[in-house]
Amino acid sequence: MLMQLCSSARIGSGGILLALMLLSGCSSDNHSMACHGKMETLAGAPLGNVEGTVTDRFTSFRLTLSQPKLALESGPLKSSDPRQYIPSAVTKEGWLAQRLSDTRFSVIGAPQDRMIILSCPARAL
Repeated sequence: MLMQLCSSARIGSGGILLALMLLSGCSSDNHSMACHGKMETLAGAPLGNVEGTVTDRFTSFRLTLSQPKLALESGPLKSSDPRQYIPSAVTKEGWLAQRLSDTRFSVIGAPQDRMIILSCPARAL
């Protein structure tokens, strides 16, 4: 389909701009960020500070912590209405993974009685 958009017979001055926007919008760069946050019990009792890496893929994310040793892949984040509801997914390990904002992520493990919220630096555009 993109080849059809880019054929010389169909590209005008606006067509080139449209093709560039399609290509840039479909890029799948992974953005790894060093992040810091807090770990708490589900009741809210503090368990300490944590540092880790979040690899943001927009539709999913990967969270890696060294202490406690934890690596989780969110899988596809879904929300019936992202303006009202937090995009969420359940990991293979049973953790609830949530994108709270462009720079904040949380994972909640009920059997482990743990909630981890990570804040990452603002992204450069």
